[in-house]
Amino acid sequence: MHKKTLVLAAVAAAAVLIAGCAALEPKPDYDALVARMMTSSFRDEGIAKVDRLQQDVANAACSKAQGGNPPDAVIDAIQQAALKSVRMPADGQFIGDWREGEKLAQNGRGMTWSDKSAAPAANGGNCYNCHQITKDEISFGTIGPSLYQYGKYRGVTDTQSPTARPIIEYTWTKLWNAKAYNACSGMPRFGHAGLLDETQLKDLMALILDPKSPVNQ
Repeated sequence: MHKKTLVLAAVAAAAVLIAGCAALEPKPDYDALVARMMTSSFRDEGIAKVDRLQQDVANAACSKAQGGNPPDAVIDAIQQAALKSVRMPADGQFIGDWREGEKLAQNGRGMTWSDKSAAPAANGGNCYNCHQITKDEISFGTIGPSLYQYGKYRGVTDTQSPTARPIIEYTWTKLWNAKAYNACSGMPRFGHAGLLDETQLKDLMALILDPKSPVNQ
């Protein structure tokens, strides 16, 4: 019995020693490992370059939160920086042609390696991928909120009315850089990232705000 006790004590001591050695081993830098894996898994192809893998401060902070929210101070900094990045229309006009806006909302093309150009004019908005917009469209995503009757529900009866200006500027800001109001928004930053130009943004604005648009019927 005494010999058995000694053996068990030796085994326990060895286990403690092994655990102690494991605790002394440096923790792997998983962020660096993932970064190496990503950069080694992709290559430049056509207009799609590997620099797309580089996160800006906002995206890096939201990734670090792993689905949660960054600290309040970080959220505030991201939103303030995003708000400052917004450029209002050069001519002061926010509303374009809702018919062209509907075409953009239906168009999911752009920014892929096989596209000939990365210019905004070559891109669509792909809005139906995440939102319901018009009543007639039966194929739409639900990642984002429904935009059906967006302007009507917000009391926009005349896009030239001063009373409509706050919601118009809010909507433009949301399209330009959604992180101005939601630090970890997954919505494309259409204006900030140069995905769409001013004319395209105005047409999308018309689609969801113009009282004559099918969105607001």
